[in-house]
Amino acid sequence: MSTGRVTAFDEAAGYGTIAADDGTEVFFHCVAIADGTRSIQPGTPVTFGVVPGHLGRWEASAIRPNLPGSGQ
Repeated sequence: MSTGRVTAFDEAAGYGTIAADDGTEVFFHCVAIADGTRSIQPGTPVTFGVVPGHLGRWEASAIRPNLPGSGQ
């Protein structure tokens, strides 16, 4: 699993980007948010996996917000 912060999210389109702590930027679609919500605020710290996506790029999966008190 990787960690980072949501840098952008377009609610109307349902996708965004995460700046991973290793310096890479990863695309994600709202269906990858693990708790079933379809929205996440830019600036939210997250833990996520990375999987091969369509269009030949890597995409974030199983995105979990690192909320205060969550132990993450």
